[in-house]
Amino acid sequence: MAALSQLVDDVVVSTFELTGPRIEIGRRAGCDLRIDEISVSGQHATIEVENNAYLDGAVDYFITDNDSTNGTFINDVRMTGRQRLNSHDRVRIGWNLFRFIDEDENSLEKTAYILEE
Repeated sequence: MAALSQLVDDVVVSTFELTGPRIEIGRRAGCDLRIDEISVSGQHATIEVENNAYLDGAVDYFITDNDSTNGTFINDVRMTGRQRLNSHDRVRIGWNLFRFIDEDENSLEKTAYILEE
């Protein structure tokens, strides 16, 4: 199971499990992960859960910024398009910082993507 842990001064203040094939993140009431904060757009970003193309039983998590005003950052780099999340990535949504944790990720998954390039 994977989760986003919200950080304040590098301390985890809350954790959100990522369940389902699609997780909407934003300020709107209908979002799966609702962040009621002014720097977050109504439908800020989307996380999609997909089966790994190379390893049976493994799951990948992809994040897409939905043209938000303040952007989505992965490890302090503003992202464009769709990007795969790796365990321990730091995800910033507006002014809110999270750490992506995937307890099931293993080194074979990373190797599969390196070989693809």
